[in-house]
Amino acid sequence: MAATPWWQALKIRQEIVSSGGQMDDVQMSLYRAVHGKGDARPLYAEPMYFGDITHPTHVLTTLLASIAVRLGGGDDYVKAGRALWRPDQGMGGGKSHALIGAWHLGTHAEQFATTDIGKAVHAQARQILGRDLPRHLNQPKVVVLPCDSMTPGAPVKDEDGPAKTLWERFLWRLVGPDYTVYERYAPHFNNKAQIEAAIRSLGRPVLILIDEVMNYLGNASDSDTTLAGQDMEFLRALTDVINDVPHCAALIVMISTEADPMAASDTARARRGDLNTLLERNGSRAPVTENTDFAAILRRRLFETPAAAEVTSATAADWVSVLSDTAWSKSVWSTIGGSWQQNFASQVGRCYPFHPHLIHHAEEEWASVAGFQRVRSTIKIFAATVHALQKRGQAGDWVPSLIGPGDLPLSDTAVREALLDSGLIADERTVSNYRSLAENEIVTLDEQRGSARLLDLGRKVVFWQGSNPRTAERAATFLFLTSIVGVRPGGRRGASVPEIKAATAVPDLNYTNAEADGVVAVVTDDTAGGLSALEYIPGQGNNKPARYYLSTRLTYRMLVNSLRKTITDHERDQCIAESAKELISSGPFKKKIYVDADLSRTATQVLATAGIDDARTTRLVVCDAAQFHLRNGAEAETLSALSVALGLTDDPSVPKQSWASSAVFVLANTQRRALARGAATQYLARARASDAPEVKGNAELKTTATRETAEAREELRKTIKRAFCHLVYLAQPDVSREMQQHTFDGDLSTGLDGGNVWKTLASREKTFDQGDFDATALLHNLRDGDYGRPLADIRDAYWNAPRLSLLYRGEDDLRDAIYAAVMSDSLRIVNASNETVTVTDRSTINLADTGLRLARPLPSQSTSAIGDADKGSGSNGNAGGQLGTGEQPSTAQTGGGTGGGGTPDTHLKPKDKLVKAAVSVALTDDIKIDAAASLFRLLYEAADANNLTYVAGSFNIIVKSGTEQAIVEALTTLGANPTVTDQG
Repeated sequence: MAATPWWQALKIRQEIVSSGGQMDDVQMSLYRAVHGKGDARPLYAEPMYFGDITHPTHVLTTLLASIAVRLGGGDDYVKAGRALWRPDQGMGGGKSHALIGAWHLGTHAEQFATTDIGKAVHAQARQILGRDLPRHLNQPKVVVLPCDSMTPGAPVKDEDGPAKTLWERFLWRLVGPDYTVYERYAPHFNNKAQIEAAIRSLGRPVLILIDEVMNYLGNASDSDTTLAGQDMEFLRALTDVINDVPHCAALIVMISTEADPMAASDTARARRGDLNTLLERNGSRAPVTENTDFAAILRRRLFETPAAAEVTSATAADWVSVLSDTAWSKSVWSTIGGSWQQNFASQVGRCYPFHPHLIHHAEEEWASVAGFQRVRSTIKIFAATVHALQKRGQAGDWVPSLIGPGDLPLSDTAVREALLDSGLIADERTVSNYRSLAENEIVTLDEQRGSARLLDLGRKVVFWQGSNPRTAERAATFLFLTSIVGVRPGGRRGASVPEIKAATAVPDLNYTNAEADGVVAVVTDDTAGGLSALEYIPGQGNNKPARYYLSTRLTYRMLVNSLRKTITDHERDQCIAESAKELISSGPFKKKIYVDADLSRTATQVLATAGIDDARTTRLVVCDAAQFHLRNGAEAETLSALSVALGLTDDPSVPKQSWASSAVFVLANTQRRALARGAATQYLARARASDAPEVKGNAELKTTATRETAEAREELRKTIKRAFCHLVYLAQPDVSREMQQHTFDGDLSTGLDGGNVWKTLASREKTFDQGDFDATALLHNLRDGDYGRPLADIRDAYWNAPRLSLLYRGEDDLRDAIYAAVMSDSLRIVNASNETVTVTDRSTINLADTGLRLARPLPSQSTSAIGDADKGSGSNGNAGGQLGTGEQPSTAQTGGGTGGGGTPDTHLKPKDKLVKAAVSVALTDDIKIDAAASLFRLLYEAADANNLTYVAGSFNIIVKSGTEQAIVEALTTLGANPTVTDQG
């Protein structure tokens, strides 16, 4: 038995039917909801209707629940976190819907609580609080500033009373019509204490809703700079104080800079930047929808009730045969892939009456196009589609059992215009071109013409005619959908043959894979009556099949504009990362490291596991701008991660950073990163345009593309250099270690130039510039406690002690300075017995030797000028063992005088030390394992330096199988008779 058709199983909302499929109120208005009267009052101004059409998405529920806890949570209101939230999605992202939901939450609290979204909000609030909220939320006062319907300096008396400034208009809505209270607080537009007092004066919760604040503070505010200044002062004070007021919450809508298409003056951009910093500092970003919410939102918005489970199950079952058919699977389903194919019955239940393939396109492809107004555009397109197809069904015409990506009826004006105006297409000229293509190549409004429609009307009778009468039109419609977006994710254009065939599929095995091949062959052949505006991209093996797309003969500039919208955030940031890697020069730094972003982990986790710590190596560490950046109020996570990387945390869960002092971190500026992102998008769009067939085949366009791509590449490099302007490093100006920063201000300086970084840090005493480190500098650096320390420890300190500046040539600089100091009798090198060791030349100074130490010159030594150090080894007559050879000096050679023989050293030779200890411990954790390794390493180093003179005792160790043989051989060499037994 066939499943009930969707157009009979579902009831489309009356407002869609009444409007002929054209939903006028998809773009919700907070102003109309609050102030609309009579016919101007929209249906969603009623809380019950709003609840009917609103799907309780996770992010929207979480936002409203947090607001509810702030308002009605009593003494536990702080469990909701911050009081200020900022929805910043682009047009059509659901911001107005969230604002109206918050308005209903506060204004119609008890009614709202009975709706599905209200129930979900209260359930989420219960999880936050551990108890139920009162449904009335303690009768909050809701203050609404619909800034997209307000003019600076031009108040509306019925709404603003005596107010003129934004603060006064806020205050009147808060305390009006109590004029006495209004007069008391009106002068204090920037006084945080008075603003807080005004809010507290109501003695009840307060919810503040400010919509599209930049519509008010943008260019419209330029005409009165005094008023604009006061308005900004008020917002600055309000955003700073809001978190301090109990039982108060605020939603302030300001579209992010990247998503806001409005042109703005310099002063308006400055106000945006100022306000953006305030919102970042005091509030939290508040997404209200996710791509995966599309299907559920559509179902709520379009239909009065969901379909019965038996209907969706029966519909899914009808498709099993074609989805499991061998030919279809091999040639189509396995080729195009897609998560929608997994657990198909469940996907149908989620997407019904839309085919999961179509919802996949909306969620994964359309939503990534910059100009597409996500929820709003999708609702308009799909509302017009279900209305048009329902009319077909009621008239007895064919309707697909599930509405797929080839089933949007372009013969319906509402559907066609909803698609063309959705933001999927770059500019008006291109929109006009595609409108003509839809009419000429696919189907006319009267359904009697259009290349694809004529193919269907002229088809001879076939077995599958009744189940798939619009096959060519469906194939062409899918080509149209995949062409209007310009370039699809992954740089694809148009559609492949398997994708086109998938769009024509129906749950009828009479329509075979071979039949689908024949349909596509005709549709793509203009000589057979197919589409004449198709462009063909040859395939490259099985992994890159041939593709087709509808061409409007775009100019190069139009093509670039279209392609620019297809660049994903990941592609843009990856371009910046790859370019930055090319631009890094290490300079004096011995190693350059680029830390790639991994947004699936925290910044701290990424830095802690990036392998930055490296012994005795100066490192220039550049952090990916996609995850690490400073300034503009968005740096907290980055600074926290840097604290870990610099070893400024006692958290035992993160790896110890032993060599943090010799790493210098380079980070991007948040605002300059935005410019680099814009430049990366421009470059990628031009690079893709250069590879477009219509450009490659046109000499003039090719020349233009080559030139502009090169220019865009150069501009990208410049903006990336400017973006990486912050240096962060470990310093120790006094007793404590601390993180220090430096910022390059000029356009020509960049943190990606290691030589520039090194010179800059030399002026801040973090590094020694070339030739600056000499014997005098060395002696100045040495502290009392450094004399007598192993030479290896002195060496390591220049890489792990932040009080010491980094050396330009590393060990070579240190070795030269020690040699010069010894030659000038300003320093001695002694062995473990405190015997002076003869230094014959620089190469004999073994900085890795743990048995050698630095010592002050003997009292009897004369001190010559350090500048004479290079005159030869004769200036130092110390006669001892050769440095680093392990040889002990003879009695006759040991001395500390000057000249050839000198006088005997009167210092007593220190006595050998006996070290005794009993230890029995299981090596079960990292600390004990490290301690054991350190012990045996010290014993090895002592023996290697002839400082271990006697070994005695019993030796019991348990080792992993295969390790014992080498240990047995070493013990046998010492004269022991070791035994080995298996452990239970």
